Amino acid sequence: MRRILDRLYAGALWLAAVTFGLIAVLVLLQIAGRLIDRAARLVDLPPPGLTIPSLAEFGAFLFAGAVFLGLAGTLQAGGHVRVKLLIQTLPAGAARWLGVLVCAAAAALSAFATWSSALQALDSLQFNSVSYGVIPIPLVIPQGVMTLGLALFCVALLDSMVTLARGGVPGYRAAETRTEEQA
Repeated sequence: MRRILDRLYAGALWLAAVTFGLIAVLVLLQIAGRLIDRAARLVDLPPPGLTIPSLAEFGAFLFAGAVFLGLAGTLQAGGHVRVKLLIQTLPAGAARWLGVLVCAAAAALSAFATWSSALQALDSLQFNSVSYGVIPIPLVIPQGVMTLGLALFCVALLDSMVTLARGGVPGYRAAETRTEEQA
């Protein structure tokens, strides 16, 4: 089970990285189009008008997808900000159970966010909602990706909670320990 979850988190991180890469490619293509237009004007040619319609929407949707897909893997890699002042002052057992409680509360919040996001995506699907840009994008696509990212984050929080409850070291703590040892 551990390998499956780790691969799931890594796969979501990989998709988030691909999504950021797509944003970079789209922006570079838009810049290249503008440069070609300027070069054409410099030599008294009509600019070809190379643009990517709805670039701002594509970029925003891709960015949101990258952020939400990256939540679970970032948690496991110790990349989320954690305030450890209270946990560091508690005895090990109490600190572990406080961690379980915090993971449970965060999982409950992320489960609610997942549920709300799924309802929004279902509404968008039912009513065929699309974006307002030049290229109408079905809103169920970015909302579905957001829901998937939130669901994976909820799984990662539950994974950490169970690991802590069993006396193990959750992924975020193992990553923090490795970072502290390297410093």
